[in-house]
Amino acid sequence: MRRRIFSMSPAFAFVFAMGIVNLFADTTYEGGGAINGPFLGSLGASALAISVTAGLGEFLGYALRLAAGLVADKGGRYWPLTFIGYVINLLAVPAMALAGNWQTGAALILAERTGRAIRKPTVEAMLSYTTGTLGTGWVYALNSALDETGATIGPLLMALILFLHGSYRSGFAVLLISSLLALIALTFARMVFPVPSQLETGATASLDRFTTAFWVFMLGGALFAAGLMSYELISFYLVSKDIFAADTVPLLLAFATGFGVFANLVLGRLYDRWGFRVLYAAVLFSALFAPLVFSSFLPAVILAFPIWGIGYAVQDTLLKAVVAGLLPRGRRSLAFGLFYAGYGVGWLLGGIAAGTLYSGSPAALALFAAAVQISAIPLFVLAARLTPRKQASPASA
Repeated sequence: MRRRIFSMSPAFAFVFAMGIVNLFADTTYEGGGAINGPFLGSLGASALAISVTAGLGEFLGYALRLAAGLVADKGGRYWPLTFIGYVINLLAVPAMALAGNWQTGAALILAERTGRAIRKPTVEAMLSYTTGTLGTGWVYALNSALDETGATIGPLLMALILFLHGSYRSGFAVLLISSLLALIALTFARMVFPVPSQLETGATASLDRFTTAFWVFMLGGALFAAGLMSYELISFYLVSKDIFAADTVPLLLAFATGFGVFANLVLGRLYDRWGFRVLYAAVLFSALFAPLVFSSFLPAVILAFPIWGIGYAVQDTLLKAVVAGLLPRGRRSLAFGLFYAGYGVGWLLGGIAAGTLYSGSPAALALFAAAVQISAIPLFVLAARLTPRKQASPASA
């Protein structure tokens, strides 16, 4: 059946199919993310409330992956959890159109992140079965590039609705269309690839246990996450300081994610060739985002957004590629869940710190964000040196 539907290798076809699911999914929740901050602000939320909501949402979106990973590995049934997660993740966004106060809106943001947490470890685990054929960097780069394509379309769609004098609520309501398209595509992928483990070639998870390299890398990931600020706070800042009008803010997110499409593909390919060195350079670039965006100097603010795209390519491609090289046998989903639980702690603490520092000094916030991301690099270097040679990518040390 796969051969009749796809004129490509089954492994590539599966990665592409899940990428299409995520294209529509990202259209939904990145479209919503582009207007969440100003929308909550219009309902009376403060900068601290918005930042803490975003930080808590990211914490749940990552920390709950641990439980999802445990459940998935114990039963070995990836698809049911994947469907549950996508349904919650996708339907919470258009429900924002019905929010009557900022507390309800914040609760829906948390629900959306929770749904994403449920389905993320299973999707990453299923994709890992194709890395023996396609390469770890390229698998996650391709999937993330399609993610980012949707993440570009969503904010552009919101910008168009606002330009045509539509409301935030009408924008959220329109996103129900992409939500339904994502669920249809997911159903198709399930029908064509009922057992993704059959796509495995070679030993894509050959370690006996969680290594020291894994735990060190997880700590570095948490530090990186602490400095990767939410767009809710960034958009609130840009609108409240009159740097950009509300209807142009989604365009900046689209600009960043559009650049991220290419960043994911390039960084994924480079990682398969040069390993951790690509990660170090990308993190250094990512650390420039906060000082630029909070400079209030318009050219610097604009330049910040493609750099932000690089930061999200680190999150969506490079970190996943490294974790995929450190998977223990029989605990694929748990490994991704554990890593992103630590990542979520970093997000939460970073979100709280960002909201607190923003109230006093955006400049202090910019320095904090850059410093914590740069501090992750020594830990990534140590993780590279501790990574078993058979699992490491070329030149990873």
